[in-house]
Amino acid sequence: MSVNAKGRLIKRTSTTPSADGTVLEVTQEEAGWQYVSFKVWRLHQGQSIEDGTRNEEVGLVVLSGKVTVETPSATWEDIGERSNVFDGKPYVVYLPPGMPFVISAVSDCEIARCGSKAEKGASPRLVTPEEISEEIRGEGNAQRLIRHLYEADRPAQHIFLVEAITPSGNWSSYPPHKHDKNDPPNETYLEETYYHRFRPEQGFGYQRVYTDDRDLDEVLLIQDGDLVMVPRGYHPVVTAPGYDLYYLNVMAGPIREWRFKDDPAHAWVASSWKPYGG
Repeated sequence: MSVNAKGRLIKRTSTTPSADGTVLEVTQEEAGWQYVSFKVWRLHQGQSIEDGTRNEEVGLVVLSGKVTVETPSATWEDIGERSNVFDGKPYVVYLPPGMPFVISAVSDCEIARCGSKAEKGASPRLVTPEEISEEIRGEGNAQRLIRHLYEADRPAQHIFLVEAITPSGNWSSYPPHKHDKNDPPNETYLEETYYHRFRPEQGFGYQRVYTDDRDLDEVLLIQDGDLVMVPRGYHPVVTAPGYDLYYLNVMAGPIREWRFKDDPAHAWVASSWKPYGG
């Protein structure tokens, strides 16, 4: 990827949904990688969409509102209780490859379709808010709330799903870390997307994506509804004072383990944090 890579690293949400409610979509081909895809639908009450997982395993995250999800193997009715992404934990539906599904909007809603290329996946399942653990990570102005939506403790082939809430003026994914090389147990290759939302929605922040050799080194202005793609390198985030930042991470790679390397120049910052994770 060239140094002038901003167009390949960020995509903005459309202000006008397509006929099926799509406001944001990135495929593996568009991102230039192998595993992760991402889509957001915004549906009105009574609207339905038909889709399928095809050659992916998919996590459907109910970002806001209430929906019914129908598949050939199970139906989950009236799931979702958040008014927005800052309002508690979500419902998540996991689906394996080769499964058609229908989403029906019980109320106005927003749903994220988080995908990873997969051969077999795991059995379909619903994850309720009560099953999602949370932790406070970091300290001082690098403190943030992490929600473990669908990680290695839940069955899947490649995909990880995580939410984070970063308070006004704070840093997240900090110290800067990367996971772009298969060197287990030290580091694993994981592609990653960040879907950003702000409260209030006119907020803004910055995300830097850079490599050790600075072949890739970009600072991206992030606003409400932006998607940042991290193909490689370190990727810290900061939100402006007065604005809380939410992001939904999708990660996937050949080995379903989250092993990362901190930027050696900044790892010292977290030396006294307990516990610590990126």
